[in-house]
Amino acid sequence: MLSVRNLEVVYHDVILVLRGVSLEVPAGEIVALLGANGAGKTTLLRAISGLLDVHGGEVTKGAVELDGRPIHELAPARVVRLGVRQVMEGRRIFAELTVEENLRLGAHTSPSRLGESLDRVYGLFPVIKDRRTRTAGYLSGGEQQMLAVGRALMSQPRLLLLDEPSLGLAPRLVEQIRDIILEINRQGTTVLLVEQNAAMALAIAGHGYVLETGKIVMDRPARELLADEDIREFYLGLGAEGAARSFRDVKHYRRRKRWLS
Repeated sequence: MLSVRNLEVVYHDVILVLRGVSLEVPAGEIVALLGANGAGKTTLLRAISGLLDVHGGEVTKGAVELDGRPIHELAPARVVRLGVRQVMEGRRIFAELTVEENLRLGAHTSPSRLGESLDRVYGLFPVIKDRRTRTAGYLSGGEQQMLAVGRALMSQPRLLLLDEPSLGLAPRLVEQIRDIILEINRQGTTVLLVEQNAAMALAIAGHGYVLETGKIVMDRPARELLADEDIREFYLGLGAEGAARSFRDVKHYRRRKRWLS
């Protein structure tokens, strides 16, 4: 479905952020993309959704293809009409509007299916249905995240790009978001999940990639990444025997040279 081939992205003609990134997201799958802050995860999503221009970035090499069709030079509105939607980090809801007004804005590319889309979103997020007339800015952090995901679903996307959906949420809410992602996928939507919460992402994904300093350094089935000693140390804070490691131990990245060699 989605293919990223040898992608290079530069900001302001100076800063090279992505350096030959390649990955595949098959139709109907959940694919996880892991990486620390500054690794280039959000830049990759912007390249897919057409939002690089807004931030002074451009693709200088490689391609992003959807079903074999290049999309990296298309305007964001065209990308949305092809069935790709992004839920940005930080939720980005319209705080002054009501919950339902936010959702209706998400259906601007498919107004004829508004009722069907609302039913789907309210079925996935009963708490959002209960608060549909409430001003969105007064929702809790978890409810705002649900609203952001629900708004993206209003256009009936084929591919959903999720940027750190668990960021800042309590463990109980992270579990809810995890279950919702699984249900969205079961309903037929392909998901590219960008996360620092490796345990959550790899538990539900079929395949995973690790992005470090603009390059893919690991590419394996999710269950293999979850069992990998490096992943367990760097992203789960666990040592070889499963014991919790201190931040001081983890941050030194003793095996990083092997990753990046």
